[in-house]
Amino acid sequence: MKKRIASLTSVVLHPLLLMFAMLSLLSFASTANTMEAIKWVLISVGLSIIPIMLSIVYLVRSGRLDSVFTIVRQQRTRVYLLAGGFAIAGCAILSYLGAPSVLIAAFAAGLSTTIIFMFINLRWKISLHTALVGASVTVLVILYGWLALITAMLVPLTVWSRVELNHHSLAQGSGGALLASLIVLTVFYPFVLA
Repeated sequence: MKKRIASLTSVVLHPLLLMFAMLSLLSFASTANTMEAIKWVLISVGLSIIPIMLSIVYLVRSGRLDSVFTIVRQQRTRVYLLAGGFAIAGCAILSYLGAPSVLIAAFAAGLSTTIIFMFINLRWKISLHTALVGASVTVLVILYGWLALITAMLVPLTVWSRVELNHHSLAQGSGGALLASLIVLTVFYPFVLA
């Protein structure tokens, strides 16, 4: 039963699903009307989640990754490189199109996280699941104040699920959440203050 709960938690709080939720929230929070928000959701998802997912599926089919949800540390470098490339392109295109600054800030924070995690991954398999949860909680607190801190309960739940499934150690899970939160505070938060 614990494994099933851990597995469900990992699926529901998957990094790509959280990215979609946060990009949608940021788009709706930073625009004046629904159509404008939907436009930025579609553009943001088209610059990040869709190309990353298509690239991962291609790598799996060509035998370069063992699965869509690869747990082999050495295989993750390809995914980090792809995500970094898409984040750079996303930042440039969003800036050119005049996207809301919080979306550009989210892409910049994602790029920073990708680069830092890629180098850490050379020696240590830091958790992307917990990183996205920690980053999301931090963004919510920045945007909505201390009331959003209730979402912080998702961090230990996600850490537990990754440890329970034997995908990460407690240090890898906790480290992912903490480091991503610090990156959001350093990269994303200044955009909100501007």
